Amino acid sequence: MRILLVEDDLSLGEGIRTALRRGAFAVDWVQDGASGLLALRGGGFDLVVLDLGLPRMDGIEVIRQLRAAGDAVPVLVLSARERPADRTLGLDVGADDYLGKPFDTAELLARVRALIRRSAGRANPTLESGPLWLDPATLTASWKGRPLDLTRREFALLRVLMEQRGRPMARDAIQRHLYGWDADVASNAVDVHVHQLRRKLEPGIIRTVRGLGYALGDAVGDAP
Repeated sequence: MRILLVEDDLSLGEGIRTALRRGAFAVDWVQDGASGLLALRGGGFDLVVLDLGLPRMDGIEVIRQLRAAGDAVPVLVLSARERPADRTLGLDVGADDYLGKPFDTAELLARVRALIRRSAGRANPTLESGPLWLDPATLTASWKGRPLDLTRREFALLRVLMEQRGRPMARDAIQRHLYGWDADVASNAVDVHVHQLRRKLEPGIIRTVRGLGYALGDAVGDAP
């Protein structure tokens, strides 16, 4: 899952980015509203974590323009503004949730997971496909009741494939969801993660779709 963080406080932004990455999210970080809106116009994000008091363009205007363009990406507002009118305005112009500063990172991660879950139309906080099970909150997964020992990026790869519900996902799209804008990524990084994940599951659970990318097969095992 890929998140855009729009926050101009360097210390806070670094802390949020670290917490989100530990939660197995890919995070792209910009530090002003205009840059945030420009990044969002490129698409590909599952959620936006947005400060309100930003340089160049404040968070309220970012939300207004985002919604006016028809972009339904979930927006979690972070703000030190304490007046109820400020919180109400953010929600009324199109934000999906509001978290006041200072905040606990565990609550931030819980709200992020809830917003992504709701945007995908899921009520259950865990993901299941036959005997394959994954819990985004605890970063744990199992196959046929057996715990899977996954790296953070293997977990993120499995999660994004399960979210796709069997639909093929291109390699470059998977890479963005695993790494964001990180420049130092090997060209075969996704293939390596897929190979390692396949070794921990069974043949056919992750299918190669020729010309398209990868998809999660049926739990009974499609052709590899």
